[in-house]
Amino acid sequence: MNIGNGFYIETRWSWILAEIISCHLALLLLITLTACGGDVSQNKQFTPLARSVKSSSIRNEPISPLPESVEVNEHWLSLGRKLFHDKRLSANADVACVSCHDLSRGGADNKAVSQGMDLQSGNINTPTVLNSRYNFRQFWDGRAASLEQQIDGPMTSPFEMGGTWPDVLRKLKADKSYKQLFSQNFPDGVTKKNIKLVIAEYERSLITPNSPFDRYLRRDDTALSPQAIAGYQRFKALGCISCHQGINVGGNMFQHFGVMGDYFADRGNITEADYGRFNVTGLEEDRHKFKVPSLRNVALTAPYLHDGQAQTLEDAVRIMGKYQLGIELNDESVADLVAFLISLTGQMALISEQSAQEMAIDE
Repeated sequence: MNIGNGFYIETRWSWILAEIISCHLALLLLITLTACGGDVSQNKQFTPLARSVKSSSIRNEPISPLPESVEVNEHWLSLGRKLFHDKRLSANADVACVSCHDLSRGGADNKAVSQGMDLQSGNINTPTVLNSRYNFRQFWDGRAASLEQQIDGPMTSPFEMGGTWPDVLRKLKADKSYKQLFSQNFPDGVTKKNIKLVIAEYERSLITPNSPFDRYLRRDDTALSPQAIAGYQRFKALGCISCHQGINVGGNMFQHFGVMGDYFADRGNITEADYGRFNVTGLEEDRHKFKVPSLRNVALTAPYLHDGQAQTLEDAVRIMGKYQLGIELNDESVADLVAFLISLTGQMALISEQSAQEMAIDE
């Protein structure tokens, strides 16, 4: 099959089909679950629900459109928003969640690795918080099963916020505003569990619907340029879709980085962060295996890869072609693929006008 760059990939296509088959029913189940609403809240009363869309109005494609809105507990969301922006959650009151997950920068920070407390550098690229509710696990190595569990990582990491839960609880309990807000929402007031619940609820509200590609999936034939459509066709033909599919265009499986070439040997200077899932399981088969990242809003979150080594989308596309597909992509193919990736940039979903205005932090 000719893919427009002078290469014939029958053998590689057979390998890709084998990869797709190997995902079997577990992958199909994950896609189905995420398409129906993503993460499950610890409190079923407040489980976020996606607004239903008639299936007949959506193209039959491996990627599903984001819902136009989600239902959340707005009181929890408002409180979680305050905490997400509150630097007092860090040990030196200098770093907040938003410091690394800037919503104006695609929910990340446009750095190879983030700087945390006392300007210490982390060891891995910060993933976006946008649409994180649709990830089947959190962090590159998938060590957190939920957004609630994920909060422990940056909160207590000495390279990020450097805090401790006893210290955070002491600060918030001493704040009359927080005490009142928590008591209005929870019988037991300010607790570690409740803090995590409300921050996670806010994060679940951060979806980005109505991207050009979502509109295309909803049968808007004018939503995409011919080049973006050509890019999507290449995306499928090359096999990128075997890992980047579902409602989040990724985020629902683990995959080795370097299937068709040794990226780490070529790059050199291997660090512990490069081991990926191996750091969690200790299994040799998981070395250099990572959660496949979502490609939604990817045009906003440079630099790319877990190590932040790809400075542009063009760089990232060429690297993935070489090391995941074993293909040297030509300029036309790269340009088409980038046009498709840009079409995945969506809009921020505001749950209500009231919650959109509640940005002030009580000092």
